[in-house]
Amino acid sequence: MRPLERIEGREKVTGRARYAVEYPVEGVAYAAAVQATVGRGEIVAVGTAAALALPGVLAVLSCENAPEVNAVDDGELALFQSRRVSYRGQFVAAVVAETLETAREAARLVRVDYVSEPPDVRLHPGHPGIYKPDRVNPVFPADTERGDPEGAFAASAVRVDATYTTPAEHNNPMEPHATLAVWDGDGGLTLYDSNQGPSLVRDTAAEIFGLGPDRVRIVSPHVGGGFGSKGTPRPNLVLAAMAARAAGRPVKFAQTRQQMYSATGYRTPTIQRVRLGADADGRLTAIVHEALEQSSTVREFAEQTTTPTRVMYQAPHRRTAHRLARLDVPTPSWMRAPGETPGMFALESAMDELAVAAGIDPIELRIRNEPDAAPESGLAFSSRNLVTCLRQGADRFGWAGRDPAPAARREGRKLIGMGVASATYPAYRLPNRATARAEVDGTFTVRIAAVDIGTGARTALTLIAAEALKAEPERVTVELGDSDLPRASVAGGSGGTAGWGTAVVRACEALLPMLEEDRRPVEASADTTAEIEAQEELARHAFGAQFAEVEVDVDTGEIRVPRMLGVFAVGRVINAVTARSQFIGGMTMGLGMALMEESVMDEEFGDYLTRDLAQYHLPACADVRDIDAFWVDEHDPHLNPMGSKGIGEIGIVGAAAAVANAVHHATGLRIRDLPITPARMLTAL
Repeated sequence: MRPLERIEGREKVTGRARYAVEYPVEGVAYAAAVQATVGRGEIVAVGTAAALALPGVLAVLSCENAPEVNAVDDGELALFQSRRVSYRGQFVAAVVAETLETAREAARLVRVDYVSEPPDVRLHPGHPGIYKPDRVNPVFPADTERGDPEGAFAASAVRVDATYTTPAEHNNPMEPHATLAVWDGDGGLTLYDSNQGPSLVRDTAAEIFGLGPDRVRIVSPHVGGGFGSKGTPRPNLVLAAMAARAAGRPVKFAQTRQQMYSATGYRTPTIQRVRLGADADGRLTAIVHEALEQSSTVREFAEQTTTPTRVMYQAPHRRTAHRLARLDVPTPSWMRAPGETPGMFALESAMDELAVAAGIDPIELRIRNEPDAAPESGLAFSSRNLVTCLRQGADRFGWAGRDPAPAARREGRKLIGMGVASATYPAYRLPNRATARAEVDGTFTVRIAAVDIGTGARTALTLIAAEALKAEPERVTVELGDSDLPRASVAGGSGGTAGWGTAVVRACEALLPMLEEDRRPVEASADTTAEIEAQEELARHAFGAQFAEVEVDVDTGEIRVPRMLGVFAVGRVINAVTARSQFIGGMTMGLGMALMEESVMDEEFGDYLTRDLAQYHLPACADVRDIDAFWVDEHDPHLNPMGSKGIGEIGIVGAAAAVANAVHHATGLRIRDLPITPARMLTAL
């Protein structure tokens, strides 16, 4: 397929692309949320008189007057249904007013009285509430074990036993979580909402408000980022719909940047112990990877932190385990490559430590432990080109010129080093539906309730449809971002293009025979449920290799990354332009994870102190000097009609480990706790 610039690019740069709260609706009002100021407790009373006395205020909602809604699996959506406060920052009331300014001022005037209790917010290995969850996201067993990992580790010639920590991290999409809610005269509900799956959001909203799915419509043609935080509905959707019903008019509600640190999910902090045992030649005999994470008292969310270890390297004796502590904190959720991102930081850091202990080049160590089949399931890989990625990356990055000795290269105040890490992510594909229609003017219209969260999905689906229809992309229009379109899976798990694309191809294939009769307009549809249920059971994963060069200032502890390189094996790349953007975006987030990103918890009050982009630091252009991504030629016929694997998440996996390993090579110091800030670096130096 020829590369194609983003189809909606002009709309976005000229401002014509409308986002959730930008739709012009007559009589619109605005909502503002009131957040709990205690970390745990009960609401005694809600004082609304001062707020209601403010001119322009239409309603105040709280646990004292909110309508009852139906419970769903996500307790975070049970807005104002209880007097219980489960964490500081939880939405406990909302004000609806004629203007946004009035709503926010009135929200400030709402008085909420509490009986408070000391919050339990610190994740630590000695927490008395630690337990084993039944499963981890999405449906993996919490623990796995093969052979005798303890005995094999104890008997290994070379051993690494280390603990790694990653902090809580918050998604920060450009568009905040926002909803415009409109009830019609017949009791139907339309929600203009920023989300990653209109079909799922429609079903959840319908259940919450006791409506048939045909009475709810979700409109999301443009979404300004999500990174997983918009993968399921958030409280903003319920609040907007509830407020609109109370006010009797459309209501807009957009979370502030500060509120997003309480009510939209985040990556759980992790404490991971990794034990690797190997023989004298560096071949693994034992792998033990154990992770401790946190969730809330509102809802259990267990991240699949150790699952990548189950597919990466061969070892006859192995165990992976997850443990969870339920704390008085907001519920964690998906953040780009959940599980794989923190899990591979620990595993790939440990592999680097093993390479040093065994006196083996880090790339050679990984190649020596390459499995013939998935190490735990025994399934054959549909394709696996990790070794190719490592070798091609080494050639491109100049790895052969690297002095293996730590702290061997210094230029003035700067110590310079290079690091490597592997990357992996599952190649998911879910059932979808789509229609393809031939128009009278010779063009085609493809419809599917997919959503483009900024990844270029609209453009990729246009290319897929054009190829299937044997037509130029300019003749194809893809309609998406609306729950009234054929049902689609969520934009998440790097499975969007694979799942949506399969349905689009099948709909286009069904349309082609109809065109031979030259009857227009004509339409065909497809449902891929049966096809996907019947697919061969294989281990389907994307793989990659991450390389980083760092400069460490010995006087200030500052770390700069002059070069990063990623090489990936992801099947067939649909659109080179947007694919490269996704890889580099992921790698940049991995750089932020390594050096900057950290949500700091105030243990006394139970609130995150880093609640805006002035305090929660992200990489800027000056931090990303030379970053590039390539992909190997990989043909895999066992994936989908396009032969593609997802690319939205693998770019971040392994990137933080590559940076941390480079820091060790530069300085000889092993920093196992992220982020590697100047303060941590200076302390170590």
